[in-house]
Amino acid sequence: MWIIHISYPLTINFKTLGLVIFLLFSASKINAQICMGALGDPVINIDFGRGTNGIGPPISETNYRYKNGNPEDGEYTIVKTTAGLNPGWHQNIVNHTPNDPNGYFMVVNADYNKGVFYQKSINVCPNTTYEFAAYIINILINPGIKPNIKFSIEYNSTSVEILTNDIREGGPSDWIKYGTVFTTPANVTSVTLKMTNENPGGNGNDLALDDITFRPCGPEIKPIINNSVVSVADLCEGQNSSINLSAQVSNAYTSPAYQWQEKSTGVWKDIAGENLIQTTINFSNAKLGSYQYRLLVAEQQNINSASCRVASSDFIINVVAYPNPTASVTGSLCIGSDIQLQVNGSTNETFKWTGPNAYSSTLQNPILNNVNSNSSGIYTVEVTNSAGCVKTSQINVQVLPQVNAKINLSNTAICVGSSVNLSATGGTSYSWLPVEGLSDPTIANPIASPLQNTNYTVTVSNGNCSATASVQVNVLKLAVADAGEDKKLLFGQSATLNGKVAGDNITYTWSPTTYLDDPTKLNPIASPPKDITYTLTVKSGCNESVDEVFVKVYPKIEIPNTFTPNGDGINDKWNIPAAEAFPAPQLKVFNREGQIIYESKGPFKAWDGKFKGKDLPTATYYYTLYLNDDFKPFTGWVFLTR
Repeated sequence: MWIIHISYPLTINFKTLGLVIFLLFSASKINAQICMGALGDPVINIDFGRGTNGIGPPISETNYRYKNGNPEDGEYTIVKTTAGLNPGWHQNIVNHTPNDPNGYFMVVNADYNKGVFYQKSINVCPNTTYEFAAYIINILINPGIKPNIKFSIEYNSTSVEILTNDIREGGPSDWIKYGTVFTTPANVTSVTLKMTNENPGGNGNDLALDDITFRPCGPEIKPIINNSVVSVADLCEGQNSSINLSAQVSNAYTSPAYQWQEKSTGVWKDIAGENLIQTTINFSNAKLGSYQYRLLVAEQQNINSASCRVASSDFIINVVAYPNPTASVTGSLCIGSDIQLQVNGSTNETFKWTGPNAYSSTLQNPILNNVNSNSSGIYTVEVTNSAGCVKTSQINVQVLPQVNAKINLSNTAICVGSSVNLSATGGTSYSWLPVEGLSDPTIANPIASPLQNTNYTVTVSNGNCSATASVQVNVLKLAVADAGEDKKLLFGQSATLNGKVAGDNITYTWSPTTYLDDPTKLNPIASPPKDITYTLTVKSGCNESVDEVFVKVYPKIEIPNTFTPNGDGINDKWNIPAAEAFPAPQLKVFNREGQIIYESKGPFKAWDGKFKGKDLPTATYYYTLYLNDDFKPFTGWVFLTR
């Protein structure tokens, strides 16, 4: 609740439509008032400036002492922030002025005695209503003496006194707007604004002040554009148009006057000759941009004084560019597929698609599901922006038939080192994978010469649609025969043939089949009575391979253990018939003392029972017989008797 004291004399110009500013009561209370109509440009706008330093320069509108730092009782400072000042104050208060990070505000440490801490003379217009406003904040962190500010607006011998009452503690952003409206008498051209702290200083009563304004307050002004109660209108670039601007102005002035203004390079300028409540703005080949206008209203005698007139809110005419749509389509464009129509645009634009078969959609990027040949044709999108500017774009959609990819083979086999011709059909372009072993992976009928089993896949396309087909090419290994190592055995013995085969889809045979226990096995047992060669033949669809194994059959080794070298022509020599079959057998005969008494190397020679030409006595003699490396040496004894 504000308390307003009014000292006689005071002349009040009462107006209609909510502009009765206050009721006159001696020492009475009324609620805080703000202007309910239009405001003019500020007569004063005190925001204490801005700068790069943390502390600003002193001001002349105060009786308090300036402190370039933390103010004591009866002092003030000009700062960007309270950081680093009195620790009992909020440390993160910044100036109130919007969008002004380098702006200053006034910090007041109240004196113990009541006193004026801010005072300023203001030139005003007579018989004019004004709104006074200021922003104040209690900067104490903890409870203490609270600021109670009296605003005095004085002229002649009249004083309008307005009390804030105690301003409670709050947060660092709790700036509070205090203000009222009043009407100057007909003979007043200057008033004095005073701010006094009504509570004593000491423990508290500290405040900050910012954004003090005096502004003319007038009737309510409703903007009208082209007979609609709106303040913004849009126009398309390049358009020729006449925009009618007018306003509904409440009855606040006895003899109202008007002046239209246009903002140019950030400055409001009068439009010459436009002094009626309506005006027409003509556009020829409108250029991009935002054009701003406003209507000034005042009593007839005050219309040319910026301190006396009020202004409507801005009339804004936006000349906007036409949309620039480019239609496109994504997807395979094949029968049965889903394709998406697309167009560039923004959220403030609307879209309307039309196309074949009475197709329509208001989505920006609609999807055509399960398209068929009837879906082909021209699709047109109409794009409209917030200004009603319309542009269209078209896309020719051609739905293609599905590709039926085929290969001349499903599965095939080739021999190592061979090739096969693959042939695909169904499209206009072909791409084979993997590329290894192909003569050309980009043609319909490449020659395939893989080194191992390979599954080839071809992608067949007609430009947009594609399909795939596959063929398995198996590489057959060549037949290989290995009859094994040659064998040596004694007459009557047997040997296993170690046959081995390799290759795909093979058959094998042994020849001859004689003396084999089972010629259908790879490892048959051979029991030949004499030397023989066996042939292993392996066949496949690719080749035939043969290999031989030789089986050497030696005679049976029988060594006599008695002979009678007595000259009767019967058994006179110790003969070993089987040794004669070997090219270089070695025979050694020893007596019981280990002395060699007979030795034969090279072709075998029978022993006649003599040593150095003399007959040996009847006795048992010992021998070693080496035939070749295929046999272990034979050892034993032989009895010589006469």
